[in-house]
Amino acid sequence: MKKVTSIIAIATSIAATDVADAQSVLNERQQNPYGLVYDGAITQNEKGKVNIHPVTYEVNGIEIAANVYTPADYDPSKKYPAIAVAHPNGGVKEQVAGLYAQHLAENGFIAITADAAYQGASGGQPRNVDKPENRVEDIHGMADYISQYKGVDPDRLGVLGICGGGGYTLKATQTDKRFKAVATLSMFNSGMVRRNGFMNSQYATIQERLKQASEARALEAAGGEVRYIGGGPAATDEQIAAMPFEMYREGAIYYERTHAHPNSGAYPNSGGAYTVSSLIDLMAWDATDQIELINQPLLMMAGSKADSYYMTDDAFNKAINAKNKELFLINGATHIETYWKPEYVSQAVKKLVSFYQTNL
Repeated sequence: MKKVTSIIAIATSIAATDVADAQSVLNERQQNPYGLVYDGAITQNEKGKVNIHPVTYEVNGIEIAANVYTPADYDPSKKYPAIAVAHPNGGVKEQVAGLYAQHLAENGFIAITADAAYQGASGGQPRNVDKPENRVEDIHGMADYISQYKGVDPDRLGVLGICGGGGYTLKATQTDKRFKAVATLSMFNSGMVRRNGFMNSQYATIQERLKQASEARALEAAGGEVRYIGGGPAATDEQIAAMPFEMYREGAIYYERTHAHPNSGAYPNSGGAYTVSSLIDLMAWDATDQIELINQPLLMMAGSKADSYYMTDDAFNKAINAKNKELFLINGATHIETYWKPEYVSQAVKKLVSFYQTNL
């Protein structure tokens, strides 16, 4: 079984040369004024550099918290291509989605990334509802907002979906033709996995879990407690080591340790938990259903060593009408490493910039 080292050892290996430096980096991230927890994040808006603009807007009556990144020397009287970035399941805009949004802004794009409704700093009760219809509507909502933003050319709008956000992006762009170019990174088909389990590991328990979801919804309707899957205290080293899949092991380290986002503001952050009742919708949903409706240029990226790659491969092969579709493998990367590891992030960003410049 894969050995998982302690938090200090992990932090040291990815962010610093010794324990003191590692802790200093983690402390600095926690104190970022915009809540950003990735390396190289903006700490203040400076003239002539990429700037970040926290904004709010409503989607179906729910307040959405978002960040807009503008390029260096941004001039609202000019016209810029824009990219909407959809975050992973259990993530928030200040993690990997923000990292990629910032890099896109560094390359001349206006970028927006928003917390999903019911998650992160966005509104909605109960917390951490994770229904596909909501997540897809979040992506339409980003298009609504950023298309009206000063300096944005609405005819040059692209989208990037990461992990679960990638699956929801494939669904949103089947019908939303405002998006002229579609890209995914480490795509995760939430419906497939919630239904069948990761790599079909829970196929035998589908009906049992649907019964649990139905009971959870009935309890909510009666005014009872909201039941959750996941959440609770951070996993120990031993618990992480016992996880059967690399994506989940590395994900626990990323979300709970090296890139953890502190709870702050009116709403707690996602933290990976989701309501049991959400399974009623999730298990009947699939990112690839009607995927042939995508006729825009399509770029799908994944780590060559990612155990989640099978989902990207499946969707890519089914997207038979996508224009100039391309599958780009990031050599040597696992799923979670595409979120933060500089040598893999730089490959993905370079490919994205070329793709958007060509198709927008």
